[in-house]
Amino acid sequence: MIIEQIYTGCLAQGAYYIQSGNEAAIIDPLREVGPYIEKTKANGATIKYIFETHFHADFVSGHVDLSKQTGAKIIYGPQANPSFDAHIATDGEIFKLGDISFKVLHTPGHTMESSCYLLLDKDGKETALFSGDTLFIGDVGRPDLAQKAAHMTQEELAATLFDSLRNKVMTLPDEVTVYPAHGAGSACGKNMSKETTDTLGNQKKYNYALRANMTKEEFVKEVTDGLTPPPAYFPENVKMNKEGYESFEKVLEKGTQALSPDAFEAAANETGAVLLDTRDAQTFAAGFIPNAINIGIDGNFAPWVGSLIPDIKQEILLITDEGREEEVVTRLARVGYDAAIGYLAGGMKAWEAAGKEIDKIASVSADELAQKIASGEAVNIVDVRKDTEYFAEHIIDAENVALDYINNQMSTLDKDKTYYVHCAGGYRSMIFNSILRARGFDKLIDVKGGFKAIKETEKFNISAYVCPSTMKS
Repeated sequence: MIIEQIYTGCLAQGAYYIQSGNEAAIIDPLREVGPYIEKTKANGATIKYIFETHFHADFVSGHVDLSKQTGAKIIYGPQANPSFDAHIATDGEIFKLGDISFKVLHTPGHTMESSCYLLLDKDGKETALFSGDTLFIGDVGRPDLAQKAAHMTQEELAATLFDSLRNKVMTLPDEVTVYPAHGAGSACGKNMSKETTDTLGNQKKYNYALRANMTKEEFVKEVTDGLTPPPAYFPENVKMNKEGYESFEKVLEKGTQALSPDAFEAAANETGAVLLDTRDAQTFAAGFIPNAINIGIDGNFAPWVGSLIPDIKQEILLITDEGREEEVVTRLARVGYDAAIGYLAGGMKAWEAAGKEIDKIASVSADELAQKIASGEAVNIVDVRKDTEYFAEHIIDAENVALDYINNQMSTLDKDKTYYVHCAGGYRSMIFNSILRARGFDKLIDVKGGFKAIKETEKFNISAYVCPSTMKS
C-alpha cells in the first residue's frame, strides 16, 4: 500500500495518492492532473476513484478533468449535488481499492456535504482518516463558508460540526493517522499547525476544538470567534467545483500566448485587462509597465490574486520572469482565474527595447528611513501588515492600512502626501504600492526588507503592545 501526501505550499493544500495493488485513488486533486496520471503510469496502476471531501472554496479541484482523462469515478459524500456525473455515497458506504477499503464518514459542519474517508487496511483495521476540511492539525474547518448554500447560520453549522466530530471522528482509535486537506496558511481555518499529519490521539490532546469536556456551546463560541471575512473568490471556486469548468489544457494554451510589446500594448488598450507583473518586488520597482500590479510568483501568490482581483472572470495580461509563464498560468488556474490571455514575450527587456513607457517605485533602506526620522524630517509611515501583526509590534506613529482591506482603507490616505510603506519583508508592501500607484498615488516609497529590516537596525521606536481597547475592529 502507498499513501503519499502531495502538498502544495502556496495553497497550503494537501492532495493524496493512495495505491493498493494496481489500483489507485486520488483525494482532492489540484487543477493540473498530469502529475497524477504520470505517477500511476510509473507505478503500473490505474486510477479507480477520485474522492472529493467537499466542494472546495479556496481552490479549483482537478476532479472533472481527471475523470474525463482516466474514466475514474468521482465520489462525493451525502448531500452533494454536482452538475456533472458523480457517485453520491451514502454514510458508511465502502469502496474497495485493491486489498484496502475506504469507508465514507459523512461529517457535515464545514459544509453540509463534507465527508471524511476512513482507510481500512487489508485486515479491516482503521488506519488513516482523510479528513478534508472537517479536521485540521490544530484546528477544524471554519463554519461560515457555506451559510448561504446551507440556509444556516455559522453558529448552526458550527453546532453541526461539533456533532460530526464527536460522533464520527473522535470515536476512532487514537492510532489513526489524520491526513487533512490544508495546513498553516490556508484561509479555511484560523489556528492550523505547520504540521500536515498527526495521529488522532495527539489531536485529541492538543487540538483546542477536540477537548474532551468541551460543551457544544463552548465549541460554537470558540470556533466562530475571530473569523475574518473569507476571500471574495471563494464562492466562485465553489461554483466551479460544483458545476465544472473549462479544461486546464485550454486555459493553459490561452494564457501562454506570447505577445510582442506592440501586441501586448494593443491587447491592454482593447480589453481593459489587468496587467499582472509576477516578478520579484524590487525588480518590479526598478522598472514596470505603467498601471501594472505586482504580485510576486515567489510568495503567497494565488491567495493574494484571489483577494485583490475581485472579478474571477477579469482578463489578465502577464509580465513574468522568462520561462515562468506556464507556472503563473497554472497557479492562477488553481484558484479559478482562467482568463489570462497572454504574456509579454521577452519580458521587460523587450518592452524597454521597443521604446515603451516604464514606471518606477522609489525604495529606501531601513537605515535611510531612520536617518530621515533622526534629522527631524516629518515622515509618514504606513504599515500594511495584518492588524494582529501591527498590534504585536510596530513603529510608533506608523499608520496601519492592512493590504487585506486595501479597497476599503485607501480613502484614509492623501494622494498629496509622501508615504514610506512597509510590510514584514517587502512582498506585501510592493503589492500595496503597485495597486495605489495605478490609482494615482505617486508619492509612495517602499521600505526594502520591511519590518524585519527595520527591527534589525535598532534605530526605531517600536511599540511592543497596544491595549486591546484601542485596537481597530
